[in-house]
Amino acid sequence: MPHSPNSLPPQPALPPDLLNALRAVAQVGRPLLVGGCVRDWLAGRTAKDFDIEVYGVTPEQLAATLDRFGATDPVGRSFGVIKLRLSGVDYDFALPRRESKTAAGHRGFTVGVDPSLTPAEALARRDFTLNAMALDPFTGELIDPHNGRADLAAGVLRHTSAAFVEDPLRVLRAMQFAGRFDLHLAPESAALCRSITDTFAELPVERVWVEWEKWAAHSRRPSAGLRVLAETGWIVHFPEIAALMGTPQDPEWHPEGDVFVHTCHCCDALAALPDWQALAAATRRDLMFAILAHDFGKPCTTRQEEKRGRLRWVSPDHDNAGGPLADTFLARLGSPLDTRPIVRALVENHFAHLGWPTGGEPAAPFLRRLARRLTPATIEQLVLILWADHLGRPPRRDPASEHRIDQLAAAARALAIADAAPKPLLLGRRLVAAGLVPGPRFRAILAAAYEAQLDGAFTDEPGATAWLARYPTTPSDVP
Repeated sequence: MPHSPNSLPPQPALPPDLLNALRAVAQVGRPLLVGGCVRDWLAGRTAKDFDIEVYGVTPEQLAATLDRFGATDPVGRSFGVIKLRLSGVDYDFALPRRESKTAAGHRGFTVGVDPSLTPAEALARRDFTLNAMALDPFTGELIDPHNGRADLAAGVLRHTSAAFVEDPLRVLRAMQFAGRFDLHLAPESAALCRSITDTFAELPVERVWVEWEKWAAHSRRPSAGLRVLAETGWIVHFPEIAALMGTPQDPEWHPEGDVFVHTCHCCDALAALPDWQALAAATRRDLMFAILAHDFGKPCTTRQEEKRGRLRWVSPDHDNAGGPLADTFLARLGSPLDTRPIVRALVENHFAHLGWPTGGEPAAPFLRRLARRLTPATIEQLVLILWADHLGRPPRRDPASEHRIDQLAAAARALAIADAAPKPLLLGRRLVAAGLVPGPRFRAILAAAYEAQLDGAFTDEPGATAWLARYPTTPSDVP
């Protein structure tokens, strides 16, 4: 939590080699910590990714000083940035600079270094007030000309100046910041974002993906980011999400509201699961996109039907309808190709816990086939999606559904297929060893063997060999 306005937390601990470089830089100019490390320090989080802005020094003086401490990267020097590598870590040392809008889009700026700028003037070009703060590492002075500390304490994401609209990417940065740090967008900032809704097309897809990936992998309250999209009007650029708004659900099963509200709750529920938090960032990202997309199929399948004597909202087959929509959504974001089959498999199988009779147990063949159908996702990952979906209907909890999810998880672990589908026990080399002639029939025999393995006809290599001995062959299979 942020510290009170009347006190500052202890200064962030700087790596010793960085501190030595800062001391040297302080002999020729004034180095200040800026940006995310200051924000995180004030919020009570471990400060990292230290960025430094240096005032009152020429580019040549700064370069000569830093060259004494290690390898510097000339890339970026024309923009007033020198990268210094210390103990395998890169640090950005930047000179204060002015930016002038010269063309459309995220990159349409002319940047000019101006060592005479004051910290207040230089910080004014930053996107949000909570990122427009600086800390003197030697005096402990917090420089906060835009009241970023107060906004951080209040959980408000507010633009620093009217120049915010010059870079449309900042709207998506607002989305991911809101999700990562559980913030709400100031009304006047939302209005500015709405005024540039039509600039989305100017953004390169790779930059769009960077912001969405941060939202998916690192959000504490993902729904806060989704609500930023709604408040700013930028949700229109993501039609699969926009369609969820206003799509009705049966209030008995979904007392929380429409499909968008449900999805927001589901995303937050996933982010709160300790097992999700313990995953690698790329896996957290893929699972967050899966829960975001799990009901993409509802808008096109939802209708009213008479059930148990009254009309109810139903969405038959929305799990399968959602798979292609998830693909389209991720392609528009520019996601990595290997993310898409994982997300699609989880979306299309998020009813798997309903796949066996009430009161019974999930059968081993059903579980093995589910594991194969999910590949490259896993049953272990699906269980997290099922829990998030179930917990996304507050205040409703259904003990029967929870029991079935637990059954699925336990049975998959017992079969050792929770984290991967069964590997085929019968391989081509065994067919050759059995005297069969390599050819087109190999594929059919191996496919039949794997189906038999999933059915439980054999569970080890000797069993596979015995199955092969019983398999009917044709004259072309043998010499």
